[in-house]
Amino acid sequence: MEKEMIQQIMYAPHQVSFRKTVVPAVQPGQVRVKIKMIGICGSDIHVFHGTHPFTAYPVTQGHEVSGEIVELGENVTGLELGQSVTIEPQVVCGKCHPCRHGKYNLCEELKVMGFQTTGTASTYFVVDAAKVTPLPEGVDYKAGAMVEPLAVAVHAVRRAGDVRGMKIAVLGAGPIGNLVAQTAKGLGAEAVLVTDVSDYRLELAGKVGADYTVNTRKENFGDAMVACFGQDKADVIYDCAGNDTTIGQAIQYARKGSTIILVAVFAGMAKVDLAVLNDHELDLNTTMMYRHEDYLKAMELIQAGRVQLEPLQSKVFPFGQYQQAYEFIDANRETTMKVLINVEDDEEIVL
Repeated sequence: MEKEMIQQIMYAPHQVSFRKTVVPAVQPGQVRVKIKMIGICGSDIHVFHGTHPFTAYPVTQGHEVSGEIVELGENVTGLELGQSVTIEPQVVCGKCHPCRHGKYNLCEELKVMGFQTTGTASTYFVVDAAKVTPLPEGVDYKAGAMVEPLAVAVHAVRRAGDVRGMKIAVLGAGPIGNLVAQTAKGLGAEAVLVTDVSDYRLELAGKVGADYTVNTRKENFGDAMVACFGQDKADVIYDCAGNDTTIGQAIQYARKGSTIILVAVFAGMAKVDLAVLNDHELDLNTTMMYRHEDYLKAMELIQAGRVQLEPLQSKVFPFGQYQQAYEFIDANRETTMKVLINVEDDEEIVL
C-alpha cells in the first residue's frame, strides 16, 4: 500500500487548504525529507494576496525549510539517515549560459519551489540530493528554516565584494534588511547604519547589532549618514525596502563614486534620477537569490554566533493554521518579522 502524506495547497488567493496525497517514490540520486519547519516570506504573502506575477494556482508553498532525512535513494553519497537538513529551492536547467558559468541563480528557465513548481509544505518531500545541505551541529529546525533568507542576505552583501572595514547603510529594517545588516557585520564591516520608518523594527535592528538606527520620517538620510560616518558617508548602500523613496534617498545622498545595491524587489516601474546616478558615477548593482556557497556561509555565520535569528522569530503556527499565519502577518505587519510553520504539529488539520 502506498504511503500517504498531508500537503498544503492554495487553490486561489486567500484560500489555503490541505489534502491527502501519495508520498512520491524516492528515485536514484534523491532523498526523502520529513519536513519540520517552514518560514513564510514576503513573496509567499504576495501569492496569498494574488499579487505575485509569476505564480499560478493551485500551488503548494514552502521554500524556506528544514527537515530530517528519512530515506536515501540509490547512489546518494555524503548524506545520512537522520540528518537535519535544509533544501535549496531553485530548479534550474543546467544548460543556459548562466548555468554553464556557475551562476545558476540566474538560470534562463529558473523555477522556485513554492512558486513555479511544487513547494515543501507537506509531511514529506522528495528532492534531488544535490539540493540538500546538512545543518551544522547546534542549528535547530527553526534556524534551519531561516538559512534560505540568510543566504539571500549573504549573496547580497557579497555583491559588494569584501566588506571588511567598510561603512554600510541598509535602507529597510524588515527581515531581509535586518539580515543584510547582521551579515555585513558578521563579514567584518566596520559599522552599519539601518534606516526604516518603524521604530519597532529599528529597535530590533539595534538589539541584534546595528551600530546606528535612523527613522527617516524624523531625520534626513543624508544628514544621518554624515552624523554616523562622517563626511565620507557610507561605502555601500543596500536598498532592502524597494520603493521610489528609498532608492531615491540612496542615489541622492550616496558619496560620489560609491556603490548602491538593490536587494528588494520593486512592485512596479521605478522612477529614479539617472542624471544624478550618472553625474556622481555611482555603481548601481543588483542581487538575485543565492548559490550553494551562500548557504554554506550563512550556516557558518549561524554556527559562529555572528548572526542572531531567534529575535526575528515572531511566532510559530501549527501546520493546520497555515491560513491563520497569513492573516496574523496581515494584521501585524509592522511588528512581525519571521513567522514559521511547524509542519509536525498537524493535529488541527481539516481535510
